[in-house]
Order: sequence, then C-alpha cells, then structure tokens
Amino acid sequence: MLNFSNMLRRAFTLPKHVKYMPNLKQLRASVSTGPQQQHETFYEFRTYSIKPEWNAAFLELTEKKIHLRMALAELLGYWSVNCGALNQVLQIWKYDSYAQRSDARTALVNNPEWMEEYIAKAIPMLAYQENEVAYLVPWCTVKKPPKKGIYELSTFQMKPGGPAVWGHAFQAAINVNASAGYSHLVAVFHSEFGPLNQVQVLWWFEDPDTRAAIRHKAHGDARVVAAVRESVKYLDSQRSKLLLPTTFSPLQ
Repeated sequence: MLNFSNMLRRAFTLPKHVKYMPNLKQLRASVSTGPQQQHETFYEFRTYSIKPEWNAAFLELTEKKIHLRMALAELLGYWSVNCGALNQVLQIWKYDSYAQRSDARTALVNNPEWMEEYIAKAIPMLAYQENEVAYLVPWCTVKKPPKKGIYELSTFQMKPGGPAVWGHAFQAAINVNASAGYSHLVAVFHSEFGPLNQVQVLWWFEDPDTRAAIRHKAHGDARVVAAVRESVKYLDSQRSKLLLPTTFSPLQ
C-alpha cells in the first residue's frame, strides 16, 4: 500500500514529455489569489459617522487642522457622503509601506496641536469610526478627473475565491463602462484588511443629473448589459454612495 507521501509524489510527477511546470507553491498561489499588486503602496479608507448635530462643526474643525495630517501622508480625497449614508465622511490615504503608516500615526500621537486641538474636540462629535486597507487592482492606476465634480463609490462584495475566480469578469464589466465613455473611472481597489473579497470602484461625474442620464443610457447598451450579466454571477451584494468633495480634498 502506498503511503501518503508516495501518493503525493506520484500525483505531481510530470510525464516525460513535459519539460516544465511551475512549482506547486507558485501554482497554488496563482490559483488561490490571481494577479497581485506588484508594489507595496496601499490605501487606507477611513469612514467616520458624525453625530448629526456636529456635522458642520466637524468639517469646519477638520478643514482647519487637516494640514497637520497631510504633512505625514498623501491624502487622495476627503468627501462628505450625500446619498447612501447620512452624516458620514470618507477619507482615503495613500501609504508606501506599513512602516510609513506607523511612523505617521506615532508622529500624530506625539503632536500636541493635533491631539489637543483636533482629536480632543473631534472624538466627541463622532458616533463611530471604521477603516479598511486596500490595494489598487493590477490593471488600474489612479486617474484624476478633468475638473471639479461629484463622485460615486460603488462597493462590490464578491464571492470567495479572489480575483482568480471573478477578476476577468469584473474587469470586463468595469472597462466596458469606462471605455464607452459613460463615466470617468478614478480607481479600483481590492480589500486587504476589512471585509475580504471586496472591491471598491471610485467614479467621477460632473454632477448628479449627468450621472443619472449616463446610467440610463448605459443600461440600454448591449455591451454593458452582457458584461454586467457575466460579472454578477460572482457577486454577493453591492452598495453605492454619492460623495461630495470637501474644500480641502485633493480630488475635486
């Protein structure tokens, strides 16, 4: 009777006519995760829910003190949520490494102005905070909009399995919308910490009415319908938020 190690050896012994095959570790990684980001840059999504009576005061305070935070890391954008949630703000920070993030947070804790004049005043205004870490998908870069407008953050909870399972179908659905000129694609992010198998797509539009008209037109495009129909096979749920950039947001 064959023992387990001999069974494995025979199972992965190549036929004589096969000259090359990736090693088992490479094969397993490729199948389980699909294409991965090739550098260390990541993005932190921070979502704050503000007590309704403090919404305006929180934004005013943040506008005065956010420069202290921006001196330590790159702020991609800072938005108030207009639809999809109430009294909520979203901020996205870019880091080149986890060490940079740790150093930035240590510097903030040791900054009396930040702690006493911002944190001490801001925390009582908040109902809760949450954060997520995500990478840009390998086939996407951040594309800044041509002018000031509004943003839509579409969040897709995909079925377990990673990009190796749903990546190509999802990419096709996003690209057909962008390439057809229906909307300006800013960036696509894939979660690393927080909800797993989650994809965040950031779109830009001139205004809400333009978005509504574009969406109506896209829904009648057979190319879009076909690509979306294939992608939703791998979708568990999705949600959307309409975002208005704050005055101090780099992305306007």
